[in-house]
This record gives sequence, C-alpha cells and structure tokens, in this order.
Amino acid sequence: MSQPKVLIAFYSRSGVTEALAKEIAEGARAAGAEVRIRRAREIVSQEVINSVPGWAEQAAALNAKYEAPTEADAEWADAIVFGTPTRFGSVSSELKAYIDGLGGLWFQGKLNGKAGSVFGSSSTMHGGNESTLISLYNPLAHLGLIIVPLGYADPALFKAGSPYGATSVSFNQATPPTADDLEVARFQGKRVATIAKALKAA
Repeated sequence: MSQPKVLIAFYSRSGVTEALAKEIAEGARAAGAEVRIRRAREIVSQEVINSVPGWAEQAAALNAKYEAPTEADAEWADAIVFGTPTRFGSVSSELKAYIDGLGGLWFQGKLNGKAGSVFGSSSTMHGGNESTLISLYNPLAHLGLIIVPLGYADPALFKAGSPYGATSVSFNQATPPTADDLEVARFQGKRVATIAKALKAA
C-alpha cells in the first residue's frame, strides 16, 4: 500500500512553532509518511510588520524555507496537521486565513475522512495553548477531518505537551522547545501518520 501523505501547515514568527512542525515531520517520516511542510503567510499590512523589530526579516527567512500552503496541498494529503502560536488564547489570523480558504474543498467534501491534528506554542505559562488547540478542533470537525488527539498514549505526554497536541512555551524570549516538547511532537507525527495509513487502508 502507498505511504500516507501528511501536510503540516503552520504559522510561526520566531521559529518556536516551526521547530515543533519540523519534529512532527520527522515523526511522520519515521512512520513511513511522505510529508509536506508549509508556512502560512502574513496577512497584516507591511506597516504593522515593520513596527515590530525583526518581524520582516524573520518572515522573509521562513518564507524562503517553506512554500505557502494551498488548497492543492490539503487535497493531496491523507492527514493535515495545523500548528499555530497562540493569539489571545486562539489561533493566529495567518493560519486561520488558510483554513478559511479551504471552503471550496469543504463544499465538495474532499477533506472528509482525512486525519486531522493540531499543535501550538505560547509565550507565557498558561498562555492559551490548550484553549488554542481546542479551538482548532472546531474547524477540523467542520472540514470533516477525523480528529487525532494525543491523549496519554506515550510516556512523553506525562512530561510535556498536552492531550490535545504538542505544545511549547517560549517565556517571551523565543526560547526553543525543550527536548521533552520535541519528543511529544515526534510522537504526534508518528501517531498521525499511523492513523492516516489505517484510514487510507479502510
């Protein structure tokens, strides 16, 4: 049987959420998946971007590494994993704009039955990681994706992450994810790929 195809569509400004995305990709590949990693693009004005030191440079560097996610990517995938930093306890507008652009595929029913999972990062402790991930379950359900939570199906979850998905806290310093955070992310990639393969076989 052909290998499962996993799309990881994320937004990251400082690289913290990106680091989780890369580790999820590694876990998915270790489980035999073909992976596409895509970064959602800025939607605010250049004036706003320029008002935040380093934002323009970071965005340019990340956009040079990753293509923007497209409808075609979502249709190609057997599993879609969305990643976002928290924005006031909810999904970033950049990632949400991509999700909102999937209405055509939703209307045609082309996302029904694919696996769906989520991950995220926050700047502060208790800064909204869980509420953000849970809020992403709503569009997953509307799109017809089969939600894949992590539960406590791996010992890594007793040290980091959440039952809803991999997470990280950067302590307002763009601190990279810890080794425990990354272990959860790798498990998430493996779990999503394994379930996507089973759904494809069914």
